[in-house]
Amino acid sequence: MKSVFVTVGTTSFDDLIACVSAHDSLQIIKSLGYNRLVLQIGRGKVVPEPFSTESFTLDVYRYKDSLKEDLQKADLVISHAGAGSCLETLEKRKPLVVVINEKLMNNHQLELAKQLHKDGHLFYCTCRYTGDHYLTSCLNSALAILTHLPNPPVSFL
Repeated sequence: MKSVFVTVGTTSFDDLIACVSAHDSLQIIKSLGYNRLVLQIGRGKVVPEPFSTESFTLDVYRYKDSLKEDLQKADLVISHAGAGSCLETLEKRKPLVVVINEKLMNNHQLELAKQLHKDGHLFYCTCRYTGDHYLTSCLNSALAILTHLPNPPVSFL
C-alpha cells in the first residue's frame, strides 16, 4: 500500500489539513498511485472524516507517543515546517514536502525550508496567499516534481 503521511506536530495547521483532505487533492494523490493518506492533525479544528474504500483509505488522529511507525511506513511525507519534523523525516530518507504556516512561524522555519530546498532535499510552499486554491496548487506542483529533486534525502545525524 503506497502511503502519504501528513503531520502538523503538536500545533494546529487547519489550512494544510483542509487542503490535503479536499476532494481535488485526494484525486491527485490517488492519481499518483497513493492509496492511503494518514493525517496527524494535532490540536486543529479541522477533523476530516476517516474512510476506507476498496482503493483508498484516509486515517486521522491527533497525537501518538511516536510518529516513527507512520514515518517508516510513508512513501511521502507532507509536514509543517518544524525543524524536528523535517530532520526526522529526512533522516528516514523519505521524500518531503514542507508547508510553512506563516501564521505561527518565526522566519527560522522559512529559512530552514529554503536551505533544505536549495540543497535538493525537499520541496516547500507557504500559505502566504490564504485560501485553498493557492495551497492546493502548490501541493499539486510539489507532488508532481518531487521525484525530480537533484539529491536524495540524507541523514543529519
